[in-house]
Amino acid sequence: MGPVPLCVLPLLSLAVLSAVAAVDDDYTWPQWNVPLVRNRRTLLLSSPNFSAQPQAELSGTCGIECQRRLPMPSLDDVEEFLSYETVYENGTRTLTSVSVQGLNEVISWSKNATSHSRHKREVYGTDTRFTISDKQYSTKYPFSTSVKISTGCSGVLVSPKHVLTAAHCIHDGKDYLDGVQKLRVGILKEKSKRGKGSKGRGGGGGRGKGKKRKGDKAEEEAQVDSTGKTDRKGKSKGRKSRSRRSVEAEKPTFKWTRVKKTQVPKGWFKSISNGMNADYDYALLELKKGPKIKHMDLGVIPSVKKLPAGRIHFSGFDDDRPGNLVYRFCSVSQESNDLLYQYCDAKPGSSGSGVYIRLKEPGKKKWTRKIIGVFSGHQWVDVNGNGAQQDFNVAVRITPLKYAQICEWVHGDSSVCKVV
Repeated sequence: MGPVPLCVLPLLSLAVLSAVAAVDDDYTWPQWNVPLVRNRRTLLLSSPNFSAQPQAELSGTCGIECQRRLPMPSLDDVEEFLSYETVYENGTRTLTSVSVQGLNEVISWSKNATSHSRHKREVYGTDTRFTISDKQYSTKYPFSTSVKISTGCSGVLVSPKHVLTAAHCIHDGKDYLDGVQKLRVGILKEKSKRGKGSKGRGGGGGRGKGKKRKGDKAEEEAQVDSTGKTDRKGKSKGRKSRSRRSVEAEKPTFKWTRVKKTQVPKGWFKSISNGMNADYDYALLELKKGPKIKHMDLGVIPSVKKLPAGRIHFSGFDDDRPGNLVYRFCSVSQESNDLLYQYCDAKPGSSGSGVYIRLKEPGKKKWTRKIIGVFSGHQWVDVNGNGAQQDFNVAVRITPLKYAQICEWVHGDSSVCKVV
């Protein structure tokens, strides 16, 4: 090949820079104009019966093909779905109606979000979950953001005093679960007391001043171990196979905190949603006293499958491993505007876990994790609207509207929130 003319070099440089920028965008949190969700009116309701029992699994969820046949919800529909009930610790209950501004942003999201690709079901093979039993990992960020709900589910800290979880962990679509009137949240804490020198660090893994966080290390080691080709990043097996007695000695315990109030969207109620209640399987809990640990922010992305590897992560307290935090990751198989369909290995108890990914902040080299969904659990999905069903593990994705609503619950004003 001969020498490149000088006049062509600027064009080549521009093309290279454009290609680099395109790749960089794949790893960067997108920016969105979020709709505004405003409280309109609040009415006092009678106290709930608190008589519902936990559900083993959900069924009849309107799946991808089913949802494509549904008309775009009107503004009145959206406002009804996003109106919500609040239950306070003294047993009183209110209903708050909302108004939505900026619905055009939601229409734009709907056009960009849905993936039409189809995949055959992946066969469940080796259990790919990782038990995070060692306190040096389970009480450090990002694992420290995972909490246990007293009704048997999991949740994730999304503010210093707010926990995001699944609505079915609180409400069965008709009534609140027995036990919600005395709802508590369990936060992992170390058994051993720290000295005075550790004050101000909290339990969430303080800033490492440029050093890699232990949460990062645990995730990376888990991903290497899943291939079965190496042990804890090549370290000797003797170090990996610590005695059971040593692991048990370092296992953390729960510190339980009462819930001040619980908020559930009306879209979850079976009398309102007309079969679409799975899209609104999320709830927010406000704690009476927030833990002094780092929380995880919310994020919004148009498509998980377009991300590198299309991979999601979440940690919860699976019933078959009592007292232990369980971490897993997998790729999303299919997605719709409101749901993520995947086959991450999970057991009852992990429902309500925060589903997160890790991307770069716009214009920065800093990588951050953000919650993009709430793990709902195993569901039988109505595939085509004609009664044919297929089972998936399903997560409710955070859309711009849901982001605005949850933000309003946390801050009391959705206008202060921006997706970055």
